[in-house]
Amino acid sequence: MSKPENAADVSRRRLLQAAIFSPLIANTPSFAQTASADAKPVRGGTLIAAIFPPPNTLNVTFNNQYANSAVSANIFDGLLTYDDDQNPQPVLATSWDTSSDGLAITLKLREGVKWHDGHPFTSADVRYSILEVLKKVHPRARITFSAVRDVETPDAHTAILRLSRPAPVILNTLNAVEAQIIPQHLYEGTDVRTNPHNGKPIGTGPFRFKDWKKGQYVELERNPDYWDPDRPYLDRVIFRDIPDPASRAAALETGDILYLPFAGVPFSDVERLRKNKNLVLDQRGYSYNAQIYYLMFNLKRPITGNLKVRQAFAHAVDKQGLIDTVWYGLSARSDGPIPKSLKRYYTKDKPEYAYDPALAEKLLDEAGYPRKSNGIRFSLQLDLSPSAPAFVQAGEYLRQNFSKVGIEIRPVSSEAPSYVKKIWTNYDYDIIINGFSTLFDPEMGLTRLYWSKAVSRGVPYISATGYASADMDRTIEAYQRELDPAKRIKLFGDVQRLAMQDLPLLPLMDAPFYTLYNRRVHGLDFDPDGARSSLKNVWISPTPA
Repeated sequence: MSKPENAADVSRRRLLQAAIFSPLIANTPSFAQTASADAKPVRGGTLIAAIFPPPNTLNVTFNNQYANSAVSANIFDGLLTYDDDQNPQPVLATSWDTSSDGLAITLKLREGVKWHDGHPFTSADVRYSILEVLKKVHPRARITFSAVRDVETPDAHTAILRLSRPAPVILNTLNAVEAQIIPQHLYEGTDVRTNPHNGKPIGTGPFRFKDWKKGQYVELERNPDYWDPDRPYLDRVIFRDIPDPASRAAALETGDILYLPFAGVPFSDVERLRKNKNLVLDQRGYSYNAQIYYLMFNLKRPITGNLKVRQAFAHAVDKQGLIDTVWYGLSARSDGPIPKSLKRYYTKDKPEYAYDPALAEKLLDEAGYPRKSNGIRFSLQLDLSPSAPAFVQAGEYLRQNFSKVGIEIRPVSSEAPSYVKKIWTNYDYDIIINGFSTLFDPEMGLTRLYWSKAVSRGVPYISATGYASADMDRTIEAYQRELDPAKRIKLFGDVQRLAMQDLPLLPLMDAPFYTLYNRRVHGLDFDPDGARSSLKNVWISPTPA
C-alpha cells in the first residue's frame, strides 16, 4: 500500500508537473532583463531538456552510453575538462604533473569539495574509483588505465598514479564521463553495477539528484554546497523522456523543452527547425567523441569471417546514398577508424573501398558464394543499434543496397538491454550497425575495438568481432607506451592501415550529432566534451536574445 502524500509532497508534485508540461514555468517573472552579448547571467528557473534513448543508469563507470552520460555529468564532476585546443583544464584536480620517465602522474585535488551527502571528497575516492572500478568495469577505461599499477594517497588531496609503463593517454581521459569518480564510502565492498546508488547517485557536481520516474523524467536540483559558489545558475534541470522523435521536435517548437542534444529530432525536420527564429542548431560540443558509425562483423561465423566477403560489403555499400537518404546529408563518409576531423592522427594512406557493386559481386564469387537460382547468395541478420530511430531506416536502406549484389539482409531491432546482452555477452550476431567513438585521443577508442586483449565477455561497446592480429596487437601495445608524439602518430597510421586491410569493422560515416536549443538558453558548453559535460554555466532569459 502506497504511503499518502503530505502537503509538501503534493505541492512539489504539482510544481514538477507544471514544469514538465508548461514552458512558462521554466522562468519566473523575476527574469526581467533581456539577453545580449554582455548580459549578466540570470539566476533561477528550470531548464526542461529531453534525451533519447532515456538513461538506464546514472553511474557511467560501467555503461557510458551517451544518454547516461549527458545526465550523469551534471551530478558528478570530472578531475579535468578540455578546452577547444584539447588542453586539460582543472575541475576536481587543480594541477597535474607527469614524471620525466612517464611512470608517475601526480594530481593535486581541490580542497573543500563535498559529496552531496556531506562526506568529504578525498584522494581515497580517486584511488578506489581508478583501481576498483574504472580498471575493472568501464568499457574503455579498463584499457586506458591498464598501465596503472597503484594509486598512492600521501595525503587527502594528492593522488599519485604509479604506472607500469608510460601512458600519455591517461591525461586525456580524466573528464566526468571517461573517468567518473564515485564515492568510496557508498560503493566499497559492493558490485558497482548493481549498487542502488546508481539510480539515486551521490556526486560532487553542480546538481544533486532529486527524482527519477522511469519513462517520464529525471529531475536534478541545484547543489547549494557546490565548490564553485557562483555556479550553477539554474535551480533545476529536468530531462524528459519523449520516445517519439516527432514529439520531441514539436516540444522544441512550442517551448515545452528548451534543450535537446545528440540529434534528438527526425533528420527530416532539421531544415524546418533551422528556420525557426526561436531555435538554434549547433554541431559543436561533440569532437571529444569523434564517433563513427560502423558495420561490425562476427568473424567467428563462416560467411562474415571470410575477408573477401567483408571486402565485398565494403564495395557494395553506397555510403553517400545512405547519408543522403537516411541522414539528409548531415554527415560525411568515413574511410577509416579515425575521422578526418582528428587532423593530427588521420592518414589517407590506407586501403580504400570505393562504391563498386560489380567488384563486390566478383569478390563474392571468388569467396565461394555464387548467386543461387533465386538470385540470393546468402542471408544474414543485421542487428540495429537501439540508440537512435534513424538506425531503423538505415537498416532498410542497407537491406535494399546489399540485395543488389545478392546478399539478403534481415534488419532486427531490440531494446537496449537485450541488444547489449546479445552482442557482448552471447556474441550471437552476424553483423551490427553501431556507433563507436574514436575520441580525441584515438588510443581511448581504437584499443577496445582492435586489440585482442581488450575482449571481455559482458562488457559492452568493446571488441565483439573475434578479431585477433599479432601485427595489430604489437602496434597497439607500441602506441600505448610511446612518449614521442611523432612516433605515436605514425603508429596510429599503422593501425588505420591494418584496420582497413583486415576489416573486422567497416566504417560508414561520421556520427551526425547536433544540438538544438531555444534562444533563451545561454551558457551551453561547446568545448570538445561539451555535449557530455554539466549545465552549470547555463541560464535562461525571459525572451530570445
